[in-house]
Amino acid sequence: MLKHYALPLLVLYIIALTILSLVSIGRMPSLGSSFDDKVFHAIAYFFLTLLSFNFLRTKNEKNALLLSVVIAVIYGIIIELLQNVTNTRVTDFYDVVANCVGIGLAILAMLIKKLILK
Repeated sequence: MLKHYALPLLVLYIIALTILSLVSIGRMPSLGSSFDDKVFHAIAYFFLTLLSFNFLRTKNEKNALLLSVVIAVIYGIIIELLQNVTNTRVTDFYDVVANCVGIGLAILAMLIKKLILK
């Protein structure tokens, strides 16, 4: 990804994710399972981790992977806690677990990419 798009893309993604996490968006598309919401959480945090890593890497951050994980985990916890102050959302521990699954999958994808391209 081009360096000059890394920050705007990350910021836009965080804004969109924040809005989607705090407002009622109605019915989500069904994936046919009882845990569709958790799948969407994992996907969202997979991409948040990748975008954070990409931005930090463009800044030559030494610990870009670790920092992107910390950012995604803390952001996810804050969003879950903020959902308690809305009228339409509630905090769910399993959402945080699903977020961490997405973060873990992003780490795995980046490590596999690094091994393949090495």
